[in-house]
Amino acid sequence: MKSFKGEALRWEWCEGVLELTLDRPPANEIGTVMLGELEQFVAAAKNLAAETSACIISSAQKSAFSAGADLRELYHGAVALNEKDRSAGIRDFLERIHSVLNWLDEAPFVTIAAVHGVCFGGGLELALVCDVIIADKMARFAFPELRLGLIPGFGGIPRLKRDLGNGFVRDLLLTGRSVNATRAQAVGLIAQLAAEGESLKLAKSTAAQVTKFDAATRIAAKKFIKPIPCEELRQEIAIFCDLFIRPAVIAALKKFVENTGPMPYQP
Repeated sequence: MKSFKGEALRWEWCEGVLELTLDRPPANEIGTVMLGELEQFVAAAKNLAAETSACIISSAQKSAFSAGADLRELYHGAVALNEKDRSAGIRDFLERIHSVLNWLDEAPFVTIAAVHGVCFGGGLELALVCDVIIADKMARFAFPELRLGLIPGFGGIPRLKRDLGNGFVRDLLLTGRSVNATRAQAVGLIAQLAAEGESLKLAKSTAAQVTKFDAATRIAAKKFIKPIPCEELRQEIAIFCDLFIRPAVIAALKKFVENTGPMPYQP
């Protein structure tokens, strides 16, 4: 399947480049609908891998690349279950999202995130699986999970540690503050800084450059420079599940859900 349009995203393949566009209002929150369609995307991408040189992940939502996990869905699902079933349910969701992101992390083509606006939590974790992050100057990045009594659960910390220094990783995680695109580039989180509204255009020109190179060499180079932190990813799931069943987390999620502000996820 070389094109698809669903409830949360769409994709299209053209001349060796696969473009995945997130499009779920209000801010591309990652819940069961988004996850199901990401799983469909990975299945299609596997079939297209031999003829694909690059994949661009971008957003059609004006305000965000992605605000992260769908916390409202997470809360309502949690309160409907007892503690044992709650733990099993969140583990199943995390195992599924890790399967998707792990495959994208080691995909045999170059993956490029074209980021604008909010790139928080699970949205940042999605960007981090990409080989190259290109962001416009108005983009902001954050891991606000500690505000909910949680850690990032989609693989964010192991991947951030793989790519950056511990000083920045700890600051981002332990303060919950957001950083702008200029600082993100300075520490090496983003590879290229675009003018406002130009990240996708720059990503497309980067993808066009990638298509010029030999596939076998690209695959070997990517495998060498980008090891998958498998053990730490498994540890992250276990820690998240242990934290998630605590009453303090459910209370924090309830507070988030009841927040009537326009951007309750804004650190």
